[in-house]
Amino acid sequence: MESPKHSLIPSFLYSSSSSSSSARSLLLDQMLNNSNPKSPSPPTMLSQKNFLIASPTEPGKGIEMYSPAFYAACTFGGILSCGLTHMTVTPLDLVKCNMQIDPAKYKSISSGFGVLLKEQGARGFFRGWVPTLLGYSAQGACKFGFYEFFKKYYSDLAGPDYTAKYKTLIYLAGSASAEIIADVALCPFEAVKVRVQTQPGFARGMSDGFPKFIKSEGLGGLYKGIGPLWGRQIPYTMMKFASFETIVEMIYKYAIPRPKDQCSKGLQLGVSFAGGYVAGVFCAIVSHPADNLVSFLNNARGATVGDAVKKIGLLGLFTRGLPLRIVMIGTLTGAQWGIYDAFKVFVGLPTTGGVAPAAAITPAEAKA
Repeated sequence: MESPKHSLIPSFLYSSSSSSSSARSLLLDQMLNNSNPKSPSPPTMLSQKNFLIASPTEPGKGIEMYSPAFYAACTFGGILSCGLTHMTVTPLDLVKCNMQIDPAKYKSISSGFGVLLKEQGARGFFRGWVPTLLGYSAQGACKFGFYEFFKKYYSDLAGPDYTAKYKTLIYLAGSASAEIIADVALCPFEAVKVRVQTQPGFARGMSDGFPKFIKSEGLGGLYKGIGPLWGRQIPYTMMKFASFETIVEMIYKYAIPRPKDQCSKGLQLGVSFAGGYVAGVFCAIVSHPADNLVSFLNNARGATVGDAVKKIGLLGLFTRGLPLRIVMIGTLTGAQWGIYDAFKVFVGLPTTGGVAPAAAITPAEAKA
């Protein structure tokens, strides 16, 4: 990554290429001569557009913002952040799903782990880890990659002034659009995962569970839970991204006494984790009723939303398994943002959030 002072310096000033020395000298002379009011305007590489949008990157390390390589990096970072974290918390997810399906047997977090250990042994805690890894890797790729795309797309449509004024709406619209696509990728894996985790003996995992599920439910059965999944994941992701962006911006504004670009990468990644954890708590609360519906529908063949509400009850939809899910989603979301931003730093990109979008600068302001 470039040092903070590089952000205002043209790349030719710190280029390591020896072949550019003569060009460097010529351009330096031009810039020094421009101190004379009668001299011509500065080189075009210092145009207003380039100055406002992005600073130069360190040679050999940087990725151009909003280029195909940028979106590819964000997509791969999403795979790592979502796939690995969801697979790691498979034991918590397993207990949570069973508490939602059979609360009489799985009465609490501690007793739920005890029942699983007694009936299935320690290996039972990771039942369903393969569909979890594959499904949430696919979801993460679409979630983060398309979020970056739609955030830029909607910002360009709105223009600098409206983007600065309505930045939270941009975050909400971008994350919702991304999650619609991401859930289409996740839904088949989620259906198999829930069935494997909540019906002992149904299948060992993805390899035998997937064909068995199709044989039992048909291909359409893989998407039986897409409506509740959208109902769970779209509010979840809107809260996840919009609250994260807002929280991180507030941390840099009120809790850290210097601008983001003057903070160390370690501090920036710590802010990403903290912002992600707090955002995850909000996510868990907002999306929990739909999460209960997804678990119920994927476990009960031919069940409807009405059946779920009747059996679980309205209060149960909001409260059953919620404390465990808050712990799980808070940790999960914090870790996801930490991994995602760590990968972005690794490939030479800035961490997410922390700087409010700037309004357009008028010609008079630019001249001043």
